[in-house]
Amino acid sequence: MNTLLENGRRLAARVDSSTPAHRDRAIDGLRALALLAVPLGHWMLGGFRLDAEGLHNASPLSTFAGLAPASWVLQMLGIFFLVGGYASVLSFRRRTSTTAAWLGGRLARLGRPVLGVSAVWAVLLAVLSSLGVPGDTLRTGSTLVIQPLWFVGVYTVVTALTPVCVTLARKLGGWAALPLLVSVAVVDFLRYGPFAEAMPSWLSVLNVLPGWLFAYQLGVSWGEGRIGRRGARLLLIGGGALFAVLLLAFHYPASMVGVPGEARTNSHPPSLLVVALAAAQSGAAILLRDRLGRLLREPLLWAPVVVVNLSAMTILCWHQTAMLAAAVPASLAGAGTAVAGLTTAPDTVGWVLARIAWLPVFAALLVLIARYARRFEAPWQAGTRAANARRALAGVLAAGFAVFALGLA
Repeated sequence: MNTLLENGRRLAARVDSSTPAHRDRAIDGLRALALLAVPLGHWMLGGFRLDAEGLHNASPLSTFAGLAPASWVLQMLGIFFLVGGYASVLSFRRRTSTTAAWLGGRLARLGRPVLGVSAVWAVLLAVLSSLGVPGDTLRTGSTLVIQPLWFVGVYTVVTALTPVCVTLARKLGGWAALPLLVSVAVVDFLRYGPFAEAMPSWLSVLNVLPGWLFAYQLGVSWGEGRIGRRGARLLLIGGGALFAVLLLAFHYPASMVGVPGEARTNSHPPSLLVVALAAAQSGAAILLRDRLGRLLREPLLWAPVVVVNLSAMTILCWHQTAMLAAAVPASLAGAGTAVAGLTTAPDTVGWVLARIAWLPVFAALLVLIARYARRFEAPWQAGTRAANARRALAGVLAAGFAVFALGLA
């Protein structure tokens, strides 16, 4: 044990010494927290129900409404977009070529892992089907895998808007995000207010871009030096107050994630409650930035942050696969031999305790998968006929997976 600890310390010291002095450790730390909250949230707030037709999605929040506040902590996409906006500003300043080339490089880094996981799952679906895995299980699995990918799609769009966000930040500072909040508020009023019955069902889609661009714009303004501690306190207090009013006076759903059977959801697309939470989280993050930066000067704390940041897209794209790697084989034994916390319905305290016990297994499976999946983050080979054929095949497979996962076939 002492030898293992000593090796860990030496490795952490090497990582620490190789980190450039100008590296903003607090930003990387915030990104790591937001990244880890994604799998933890999906693993703890999502479960399965197993019957003769296969696995189906279920949620402990359907039974334990009191767990909803956990989703306030685990829903850290606002922090992710905030940090993304901040980092994009720094990268945008350092660009050595045209804006189009800068955007192309960033979008390619986002797109490669998504294409990879989609293509692999297209093949997996065919293999699992041939092995007799029920169709309902395949549908459930593909739905879970594609859910995090919507986030990458939205993040791609807001990244493409970085030059516009920078211009607005330089003109308006932190207030550049206010029209986005107002836009979400107007759409929420229309779809939930007195005119709700007359509104078209697609109206909520109008919240997707402004709802997530809000925190990204805050991050851009922060990166431009236009949000200080005073603005951060305003975000924290104002966002917290708006959050409380929406919950207590306007009866928004308490959960930040969708709950099966509920008529309203805060996250798909984002509601004003999500924006309020993002504002409060952003204010807290800005206020804690210096303290977090000092804390991460400790090599043993900094090294895991580096590892998580280097594996960002792999974590986002493959964490649901890690959970399914345990659940799908367990489901093949049938409903009569359901595994506690894995294929049993998430409606008892025992399920919660058993699911907590499964978390290290899911994490270990994700680490194992990441050893092979990281290759999808590497730049594509180009210029040869074989490389172009592989990319074309991956595109076709990914498109097929998307059609199946979205229920279009």
